[in-house]
Amino acid sequence: MTRDEFQNFCAALPATSHVVQWGNADVWKVGGKVFAICGWADGRDAFTFKVTPLAFEVLQGQPGVRPAPYLASRGMKWLQQYDTPGLPDAELKDHIRLSYALVSKGLSKKKRAELGIPEPDVQ
Repeated sequence: MTRDEFQNFCAALPATSHVVQWGNADVWKVGGKVFAICGWADGRDAFTFKVTPLAFEVLQGQPGVRPAPYLASRGMKWLQQYDTPGLPDAELKDHIRLSYALVSKGLSKKKRAELGIPEPDVQ
């Protein structure tokens, strides 16, 4: 996935906002909460996203995927695709979509209703 594809994909999700922060990283939020980040790792785009505990255990050992610097070291279940081969684009998009659902599920029902986000179907 290219940075532009990442930007377009995140922008297409309902009620998202984009800010540039943390050393020129593209940070995507829903309801003011971060669900995806595109920054740099050794001069390459690196995509960071929230995952379930099971996905965290399974995916962190894949080549090009690691626990997200800073976030995972604080006990949060976030991964970063930082190198090749990483995840196929379709799978990466699925994980970003799930990250969006996990984060939006943490919003209050009132906030989700204000933003027009349906109840997320995640565990």
